[in-house]
Amino acid sequence: MDTNHALSQGNKKRAIVIGGGIAGLMVARVLSDYYGEVLIVDRDNFPVAPQNRPGTPQAFQPHRLTPRGNMIMEKLFPGFNDDLLRQGAPSSQHKSVHFVNRYGNMVMQNRNHHATFSRALLEWVFRQRVHKIANVHFLPKHEVVALQTTSDRMAVTGVHIRERETRDQKTLTADIVLDASGRSSKLVKWLQELNFAVPAPDVLQVNLGYSTRHYKVPSHLAEKWDVIRVEGNPDKRSFSEVFSIIENNTAEMLFWSVGGHYPPTAVSDYEHALTRLTSPLMMEVIQGLEPLTSPRGYRISELFRHHFEQMERWPSGLLVLGDAFCNFDPIYGQGMTVAAIEVEILEACLREQQQHPMAGFERRVLQKMQAVVEPAWWLNAVADLQWQGVEYIGAEPLKGITFAQKYMDLYQKHATLQRNWDLYGLYWFVNSLFLSPREIINPEMVTAVLGASDEGNAYLTSLLQEYGQPLDEVLDQIVPSFSDASFVTMDAIN
Repeated sequence: MDTNHALSQGNKKRAIVIGGGIAGLMVARVLSDYYGEVLIVDRDNFPVAPQNRPGTPQAFQPHRLTPRGNMIMEKLFPGFNDDLLRQGAPSSQHKSVHFVNRYGNMVMQNRNHHATFSRALLEWVFRQRVHKIANVHFLPKHEVVALQTTSDRMAVTGVHIRERETRDQKTLTADIVLDASGRSSKLVKWLQELNFAVPAPDVLQVNLGYSTRHYKVPSHLAEKWDVIRVEGNPDKRSFSEVFSIIENNTAEMLFWSVGGHYPPTAVSDYEHALTRLTSPLMMEVIQGLEPLTSPRGYRISELFRHHFEQMERWPSGLLVLGDAFCNFDPIYGQGMTVAAIEVEILEACLREQQQHPMAGFERRVLQKMQAVVEPAWWLNAVADLQWQGVEYIGAEPLKGITFAQKYMDLYQKHATLQRNWDLYGLYWFVNSLFLSPREIINPEMVTAVLGASDEGNAYLTSLLQEYGQPLDEVLDQIVPSFSDASFVTMDAIN
């Protein structure tokens, strides 16, 4: 398969997207500009209204877009936020955001006119948009069982699929196949069946658990609150707690933890957990609300980051992104954002390839996507490895985890105690992948933050003594540069 030729003859060529979720829909939108036909293959039968699908077991749990994810999705689907609002999703504008950590509270009024929604509603809105693209078609109730390749296995030429009800099988040809099927992806299995040597992934053994219950929320609360977020304390192994409001006057109440410390899903145990909420405000808000559902749990044993870009052989005509490439702890809201950034990278690479064709297109895309994944994976590891029972397994050790955990804690402590929204805002812009971690981990910022307390000064002194080098050299040595990753400039914030 010659990708150069496929793009140059785009109006005659077919792309197949495996997976009709949010990542798959974004990918299909981009591919529709470069291929004559885009076919989305998914195991589920797509609902005619916003409903959770069997193929998205995480959909009942809360989903939010970061500012970065929102920006990219607005480019792909202009006005999608208005679509959400028309479907009953509330706006976050002028509503209160309340953050609670071990050092205190931070409260602000949300200035953004962003809809807050369920996963099912966002996916449904995107799917309605994609349905209107003339050269995009859906093939529901079919599962991909294998890749089709050339005889030398150097190019993927399609997929073998099976109808889920009749079990009938057939082959679909394609000029490019893109796996966006998420955590349930079978790509590693398919590649190994073709005798490709696939590197072992990096793994975070997290044993994380969610438990969410939906409540009917009265208008006066729906008009006041956007989100109340209470961060769990790793030292006390307390649950993280999140209260947020979505469409149809529905409130989501979530408990989360990692390391095998699973939140309750039985009604009686869940109700008992509500009596022990960390935040008095959270307890006041949730008290007396009418439950709409029973609590529903969601568990993940491990997170993984694949290194397909390191393979000695990679077939042309094949790409992968989203959770099938690397997946994250959902509590940090990075998954949809990373998928959106990867789609943005793919679009830039397709445009460049069409204008200046070069060999090795797919491997180049994978390398660029891996650079996008790096800061999200690192930040996820920094956060989750604080908890007892979480372990990292990888070919190479992660850089700067111990330093980052200590520094981020002191940073958050300083910003919270000083009620410094500029610093706190930078912290969240970094953790939502809007800015590089280096925006808050640089000599000037580290000196200012650590110099603000006796504890910080003592840590900075010990750090400089341990390495015997200037601070800039120490930071370059122990913290990744993230120089190849994609971020937004500071100007976009101001």
